Amino acid sequence: MRFLLSLILMSFFLTFASKAQELKLDTISVQLPSLEKTEKYPLVADGPIKNVIFIIGDGTGLAQLYSGQLNLVGKDGRLVVQNMPVTGFSITHAANRLVTDSAAGATAYSCGAKTNNGMIAYLPEGEHCRTVLELAEAQGKSTGLVATSTITHATPASYAAHIDARSKQPEIAVQYLNSGVEVFLGGGREFFIPQSEENSSRKDDRNLIDEFTANGYEFVENVTTMKASDSEKILGLFSAAGMPSENRTPTLAEMSQKAIDVLSTNENGFFLMIEGSQIDWAGHDNNATYAMREVKDFDAAVKTALDFAVEDGETLVVVTADHETGGMTLQYGNSSEEMEIAWSTGYHTGVPVPVMAYGPHAVEFTGWHDNTEIGILVAQLAGLGTLPQIIE
Repeated sequence: MRFLLSLILMSFFLTFASKAQELKLDTISVQLPSLEKTEKYPLVADGPIKNVIFIIGDGTGLAQLYSGQLNLVGKDGRLVVQNMPVTGFSITHAANRLVTDSAAGATAYSCGAKTNNGMIAYLPEGEHCRTVLELAEAQGKSTGLVATSTITHATPASYAAHIDARSKQPEIAVQYLNSGVEVFLGGGREFFIPQSEENSSRKDDRNLIDEFTANGYEFVENVTTMKASDSEKILGLFSAAGMPSENRTPTLAEMSQKAIDVLSTNENGFFLMIEGSQIDWAGHDNNATYAMREVKDFDAAVKTALDFAVEDGETLVVVTADHETGGMTLQYGNSSEEMEIAWSTGYHTGVPVPVMAYGPHAVEFTGWHDNTEIGILVAQLAGLGTLPQIIE
């Protein structure tokens, strides 16, 4: 028995040592402390919630945020997101896996229901689940989706489409036509243009850009035309696939500002989902430099949302992640100006992720929540209805 136990323990330690050798190391620079002191956003008195801005940093765990702080504002500084007054945690497992993907993770937030990895507002038994965005549309609110990935990617799609596989992005683009969403801003032109055009990923001759235009949308494809648009309905596709990370234009903050400008003209209020998509991609690549660039863009978008919410007084802002990516952790660097980053995987991990909130009833997001509870809370607090709702 002891011999068997010894073999098991030896196997465990050999496996652990082997895995440890597989850790990929990277470094980031650590900035000197900023002389400018940043203050925390205050708690807001509870009252009616007219608008909701739900912000997802895809693949963003505590290590991504803290390394972003060190790289961007130094060990004594704070990112904008770190100054939000309420913090909690989200438990992220999917219906069929302890480690979720973005489709199941976003569906938990959009529908308040667990589903299998890969499914978009679509449940394991084959039913659809109504999303918080659809509840907002039913109440006469305006809605929008903003992402730096393709706009048909798993996270944005989970709010405005229902499909059994996230890979069906051409079909998701078609579903968007009748979704009622007023603002789409991101990448993914490849899924909207006919197969005869260069860089198309469609297998038919539909030109969805023309169909959106016929439905009253203004199509924009660069930052200049986006900012100049005065339309109440906008389809903005700024790249064939996901948007470039380096020298991105428009930035996530600029897209977020445009979406807020358009949606806030509705007297009934709005629901807006903003995704910093490529923090996740940096984690898959185990690339700290890429991650820091994306955290910077993400934090600027959070500031855009908070600037509006502070001025408005009736807006709830929730910032969270669908999951962590890369198993990112921080170690000693080679100097006082470097931090060594260790990556334990090129995929997602199952660790809980942070939740930050600002606005009326923000304190409800304190503590530990299942990811479905976050979606249920948002719908309930904003008076949008009860989740989950099953569509047969």
